[in-house]
Amino acid sequence: MLGALCPLRVLRALCVLCVLCVLCVVARAQGGATTRFAILDAEDRRAPTARDLTVLRSGARSGNPQTARVAVRALGRLERPALVADILPALRHSLPEVRSEAANAVGQAAQGWKSEKTPPSAAAFDAAVAPLTARLKVEDDSDVRAAICETIGRLPYTTAGQVEAAERTLVEMAARAVSVGDRLGVAKGFEALVRLHRKTRPPAGDAIDLLRHFATPASGESFTGARVRRLALEALIAAGAVNDAVLSAAAHDPDAQVRRLAMRAVAPAGGTAPAFGAEAVEAALAAGAHDPSPIVRFDALRSRRLRNDPDACVFSVAAAGDRDMHVALLALDQLGVCGEFPDAIAALDRAVADLGDEGSARGWHRAAHALVALAAVSPERGAAALKQFTGSRIWQLRLYAARAAAQLGDRATLDAFGRDDDDNVREAAVDGLRKLAGHDADEVYIAGLSRRGNQIVRAAASALEGTPNREPATTALRVAWQRLVGEARDNSHDARDAIRKTLSSLGVDAGPSPKIALQSDLDDDELRRLASPRARITMRQIGTFDLALFTAQAPAAVLRFAKLAEAGYYNGLTFHRVAPNFVIQGGSPGANEYIGDARFMRDEVGLWPHVRGAVGVSTRGHDTGDAQIFIDLVDNPRLDHDYTVFGQVLNGIEVVDQVLEGDVIERIEIIP
Repeated sequence: MLGALCPLRVLRALCVLCVLCVLCVVARAQGGATTRFAILDAEDRRAPTARDLTVLRSGARSGNPQTARVAVRALGRLERPALVADILPALRHSLPEVRSEAANAVGQAAQGWKSEKTPPSAAAFDAAVAPLTARLKVEDDSDVRAAICETIGRLPYTTAGQVEAAERTLVEMAARAVSVGDRLGVAKGFEALVRLHRKTRPPAGDAIDLLRHFATPASGESFTGARVRRLALEALIAAGAVNDAVLSAAAHDPDAQVRRLAMRAVAPAGGTAPAFGAEAVEAALAAGAHDPSPIVRFDALRSRRLRNDPDACVFSVAAAGDRDMHVALLALDQLGVCGEFPDAIAALDRAVADLGDEGSARGWHRAAHALVALAAVSPERGAAALKQFTGSRIWQLRLYAARAAAQLGDRATLDAFGRDDDDNVREAAVDGLRKLAGHDADEVYIAGLSRRGNQIVRAAASALEGTPNREPATTALRVAWQRLVGEARDNSHDARDAIRKTLSSLGVDAGPSPKIALQSDLDDDELRRLASPRARITMRQIGTFDLALFTAQAPAAVLRFAKLAEAGYYNGLTFHRVAPNFVIQGGSPGANEYIGDARFMRDEVGLWPHVRGAVGVSTRGHDTGDAQIFIDLVDNPRLDHDYTVFGQVLNGIEVVDQVLEGDVIERIEIIP
């Protein structure tokens, strides 16, 4: 149900659902021992025993609709195709909420086929698809129809015939569409189908015509209609099927995200430029360059560079003064290839020299980006400017200086940064030395193995792979391995994997890895207390924004986040990754991808989509969340059903948009 509606329209309904669902989560089912808490607990353990499966199957047949819904969802999250048969009866449940959950659960359970050595038999696949298609023809609720369409689009098809059948089903459903919800479901189905299976079978002409129709404002003027247009345009871009008419309409769409996608549409995909008329492209990019929304200006600027537009440097120089910092920083980055353009070098010189705010937490970004670009475009000027950054008190400036030194081939500076007090700076130096000096810098890599940061240990171990300095490297690698194994922190697995691989390259067996046992965060009292919570995040020097937390959708994620927030864990940490027009990510004690809370948490993927403002759990593989969070800056449908969504920005999205790399989380308050 939720995936087929505008997320902001249903936030209030979701909060009510959270109260109803979670307040009852520990209530005993009448006449039996199966409880919703027992279901959550079995799911949390990934149902390793027959008893756990019995609990889930019994719950799915419960006369209590909320119990049935939670159990059906849990069966799908196990990603075991054999359990599809246990989910399918719920497609006939009396409540549409349960039927929607069942449709989604079938799609999630089917993902298990991707990890099996042999593809499913035609009979096994048909046993999952046929009931969905049959239900679609008789279903009277548009939200359920939308959930079915989305699932049909995202199933792991292996043959062109399967993809063709799915496409035909979606086209037929579009012909019967009676609501915006129907069109949204079809659009979501096509976005997934084209993105995942365009190489197996590109969409046919009638499907392309349908998507082009959906991508125009005539398909709906409401916010929900805008989501239809966004998804249709995503599918057309993936298929390489945006034409001049669609491009022109999208470039002037009332929705900023549609206009942003129009800018993306003209960029080359897979090395091939889309076939547009030159006038249509220039008109779209010109409109994008002056768009009131920074997300549109950002992608217009990026697409000019990707197209090798002869005027790209001119536009980048102009955009270096953009009022939005993200656009300005992209412009500075892109000036790194404008060596024959004097104005570009002059703009970089000015930005590098402007260190008046260098000591402030939000004043270093322009100079840092300009330094790396200047090192690329004018090595002599870059080398001269580098000296003023190497001793900076701001570690991020030293990090960018290390990247510039790598660009310049400055071995001495990289050696110095390889012994920096900050492990993120060391990691950048090791990455540069690995390319520049190879095993001549093994001494730096070996020293990095004794550091506490998982990121530098991982980088140093990888740099030592195949080293001729076998004895000292092996000794240091073994010591680092034993330390990490002894600490038994789940999130050191990337560093441990790198050490194991390098030891193997030296003919040494590292020994057994510690077994990861996911820590349960479920607690019945906490689930009741946090039935419908909010979180208020205060960002230093920027402002605050509020989140609605989805306890009903992702109880374990909400409880871990709330527990850490109330303990002050996030206070003083940063958003270390800012990817404009994608996500911001933060909550790492080490300000990087590789350091978070010690214990992993399980994924809780569900119906809520990755729309602008959705709050997710950052992972580096299945069930590897370490309490780092990310916030979607735009709609990111490719993240749906792969990354947990446990909240949504309620207000203050303009504060989120202002976050820069390194901005500090002053505090997070949980409001039950």
